[in-house]
Amino acid sequence: MANLTTDFIGIKSPNPFWLASAPPTDKEYNVRRAFKAGWGGVVWKTLGSEGPPVVNVNGPRYGAIWGADRRLLGLINIELITDRPLDVNLREIKAVKRDYKDRAMIISLMVPCDEQSWKDILLHVEDTEADGVELNFGCPHGMAERGMGGAVGQVPEYIEMITRWCKMHTRMPVIVKLTPNISDIRKPAEAAKRGGADAVSLINTINSITSVNLDSFAPEPMIDGKGTHGGYCGPAVKPIALNMVAEIARSRDTHGLPISGIGGITTWRDAAGFMALGAGNVQVCTAVMTYGFKIVQEMISGLSDYMDGKGMASTAELVGRAVPNVTDWQYLNLNYVTKAQISQTDCIKCGRCYAACEDTSHQAISMSADRVFEVMEDECVACNLCINVCPVDNCITMVEMPKGAVDPRTGTKVGDYANWTTHPNNPSVAAE
Repeated sequence: MANLTTDFIGIKSPNPFWLASAPPTDKEYNVRRAFKAGWGGVVWKTLGSEGPPVVNVNGPRYGAIWGADRRLLGLINIELITDRPLDVNLREIKAVKRDYKDRAMIISLMVPCDEQSWKDILLHVEDTEADGVELNFGCPHGMAERGMGGAVGQVPEYIEMITRWCKMHTRMPVIVKLTPNISDIRKPAEAAKRGGADAVSLINTINSITSVNLDSFAPEPMIDGKGTHGGYCGPAVKPIALNMVAEIARSRDTHGLPISGIGGITTWRDAAGFMALGAGNVQVCTAVMTYGFKIVQEMISGLSDYMDGKGMASTAELVGRAVPNVTDWQYLNLNYVTKAQISQTDCIKCGRCYAACEDTSHQAISMSADRVFEVMEDECVACNLCINVCPVDNCITMVEMPKGAVDPRTGTKVGDYANWTTHPNNPSVAAE
């Protein structure tokens, strides 16, 4: 089996699967059960400073978006950071770390935006012998209204300042958790790097309202007739998370900055995708809240089998493999031409491809009187919509046209744009 042992900024764990800071990591009971199930590490639910207690709502804290089969696609939460006493959390963290020295133990932190508050909490945390801290600059609700969480994460100058404070006042590695509620994820990542961060983690939850109760006319989850915005997570946010991870991994100003990938990871394939785009490990939450701790066992075996099949001996060989292939649109190859092809033996004659292409695309699929569907190559632009709506896997495929063949749609030979100086994707040619 491939070796899944991971060394992330000097923090070793038996596999790259960590639990993200969230309800599943709120107490010793949960974390011990998670480690017994096989998780390589945890990020303990966010701790705050000593002082007035955090008070959560006593009504619904979660709302959901489901697919047609009621499969959970997204989860919204309005829960705050831990409402358990600081000394209780610290005592439990120390006890768990004592018994699981081979697992990664990271503590998420969120305190007011002043140096003394961060210095004080770090002194408490160091005594637990935890492996590192994660600065929560992402939570978009509740704490953001108090000038913490997402309110800090949207201001690069604050990120840099607090990160620098933390690096001054602790021996532990510092991970900065970034908010996706910003126009350019590279800016906060650059700020974290300037402040001396050892790594960044992303994405935190997306600020959103997922549904409205049409009887009470209030957002859900609803508390005594009122609702609020919350943090959205789950499989639906994975495309956003993947893009933001890739942007940091391929940016010149953040290249080489270690990344912990978060956002909609449910299977080993999801995890492998994040790692291929530059994440050194991954953090999981919603999948565990949906299926339980033992989901990690399938992730471990699936990733191990995949790596064996690819001849990869360690996770380091997977990390960043896809980054060189992420480019800007203007550099895509116009010489690459494909056409859709329908397998008549696999086609179930549902007509979805025809309806989608005829009504919303390029009218490139014909339908005979006996419902035989065929692609008209002279109209097909290879948009891929037919494949995406077809309910039968591999019934429709894209077939590459050989170089030199004449594209029936345009009348030009495949490969006519071989010279970059005349390539329409060249910015200077496009400008003309």
